[in-house]
Amino acid sequence: MTDSSPALLDMSGIHKSFPGVHALRGIDLQLKQGDVLALVGENGAGKSTLIKTLGGAQRPDEGSIVIDGTPVEIHSPHDSQEAGIGIIYQEFNLVPHLSVRENIFLGREIHRRGVINKAAEQDRARELLAKIGVNIDPEIPCGELSTAEQQIVEIAKALATEVRILVMDEPSAALTPKEVAGLFRIVRDLQSHGIAIIYISHRLDEVFEIADRVMVLRDGQHIGTRPISEIDRNTLIEMMVGRSVENEFPKEHQELGGTRLEVKNLLANKVNDVSFSVRAGEVLGFTGLVGAGRTETMRLVFGADKRDGGSIHLDGKEIDIRSPGDAINARICLLTEDRKHQGLVLMHSVRENFGLPNLAEFSHLGFIDQASERNAFQKYVETIGIKISDMEQMTGNLSGGNQQKVVIAKWLQHNCEIIIFDEPTRGIDVGAKYEIYMLMNQLAAAGKAIIMISSELPEVLGMSDRIIVMRNGEISGEVTDVSNTTQEELLDLAIH
Repeated sequence: MTDSSPALLDMSGIHKSFPGVHALRGIDLQLKQGDVLALVGENGAGKSTLIKTLGGAQRPDEGSIVIDGTPVEIHSPHDSQEAGIGIIYQEFNLVPHLSVRENIFLGREIHRRGVINKAAEQDRARELLAKIGVNIDPEIPCGELSTAEQQIVEIAKALATEVRILVMDEPSAALTPKEVAGLFRIVRDLQSHGIAIIYISHRLDEVFEIADRVMVLRDGQHIGTRPISEIDRNTLIEMMVGRSVENEFPKEHQELGGTRLEVKNLLANKVNDVSFSVRAGEVLGFTGLVGAGRTETMRLVFGADKRDGGSIHLDGKEIDIRSPGDAINARICLLTEDRKHQGLVLMHSVRENFGLPNLAEFSHLGFIDQASERNAFQKYVETIGIKISDMEQMTGNLSGGNQQKVVIAKWLQHNCEIIIFDEPTRGIDVGAKYEIYMLMNQLAAAGKAIIMISSELPEVLGMSDRIIVMRNGEISGEVTDVSNTTQEELLDLAIH
C-alpha cells in the first residue's frame, strides 16, 4: 500500500440527523487496501452512526459511498455484504445452540440438489478458520466457545462473504492480554492479504500498536485523521475530548483512615482462601487475567453467591452477608462488570433506575413519591455531570459513561461506605473515564473505602493506592509500592 494508491473506500459528506440530534456532520472517511484505520472518539461522537451507515443499518441523509471508484447505494445489511463489507459489532451476532459451521453459513448455506451440503460447509469452514490461523471444531456449538473464539467465528463469517472491508467494534473489550495478542496477529494477517480494517476502540494503547492511521470524531464532526507515527497520546486525547487533559489518571492520594472492610479466608467454588482488607480513603486495586477469580470474590462479599467458608468484617465487627440485601443494608455496594444486564434495567427510565435501591426512602403508604425521587436525583445530575434529556429518558439510550454514572448515583443516595467497582470504565470513552476517576477521588476524600477491579493495567497502576493480584482463584501477590511498579511486574504475578 502506498499513499498514491487509490482509495478502496471513500465515504464523502456523510450527514445523519435524528430528532433533536445532528449525529453526523459532513464526515469524510477514506480507506486504502490493507489499511488499518483506528476510529476513536467519545461516546456519542458519531462512531456507531457512521458505521451503521456503512453497514446498511441506517441510511445517511446526505453523502456518498464509493468502493473501488464505483458509487454504491447501501440500503440494507445485505447491500453492505454484497459490496464486500463485513461488520463485527461489540455484541456478537451468533446463535449459541448452532455449530460454528452453521453460524458461519447462516442465511447463505451451501446447497447440493436442494439439500445443505454439510461436508462442503465443513471443508470451507476449516479453510476459513485455518486462514485466520486457528483450529476450532466446525461442529462445536458456539455457546461452548470462549469470547475470543466466538470473535474468531465472527471474523470467519465475514471472510465467508469475500469481505474486502472489515469493521471491528471494540473487539478486545472482553479479551485477556494473550487473546488480544492473538487478535492482533489475525488483524495483521488480514491486512497482509489486502483487507482494509476499521478498528474502533477506547483502549488507546491498542490504537498505537495496531493502527496505521487514526481518525477522530467529536460531536458528530471529523476532527482529523493522522498517521499514527505523527501523533502522541496526549494530542490524541485532546482531539477526542476538545480540551487538554494533563494527567490521564488524576489520582489524589488521601490520608488513610482505619480498616473499614476485612475479608478472611473466603472460600467458594472459584475462590480459594482469599483474605484482604481495605481502609477508609483507600482505593484497593484488584487485577489478574479474566477468570482469575476477582469478580467471583466480590460477588461473595456482596452476597450474590453463596460462600463455603470465611468471614466478612465491617469496622471490626463480623457481619453475616447471605444476600445482596444484607450487603446493601451494611452499606456495601457493587457496581457490576455488566452494568447493562446486572446494574440497570435498560427499558426503565433513569429516574426509576436511580430509585430502585432507594424505594424505602421514596415510598410513602405504598406509593412512590416521584417528586422527592426527582429532587434527589437532580443533585447527582448536577454534581457528577449525568447527561440526560430528562429524567424519564430510557436508560438504554444513554452512553456507557452516563449509564455508569446512574449506577453510581443510586448507590451514593443509599450512602454506601464500601464501594466495589468491577471494571468501572469498560466500554467508556477517555473523557468519561476521567470523570469517573475524579468521582473516585471525591469518594475516597469523603472516607469511603473503594475496591476497583480492572483488567486495564495502566488504570490499576494509575488509580490504586495498593494492588492485589489474583490467579486461579487465589491471591498471587500484593503491591504496596504502586508508583515503582510496572505493568510487566503485575502481569508476571498474574501469570506465574
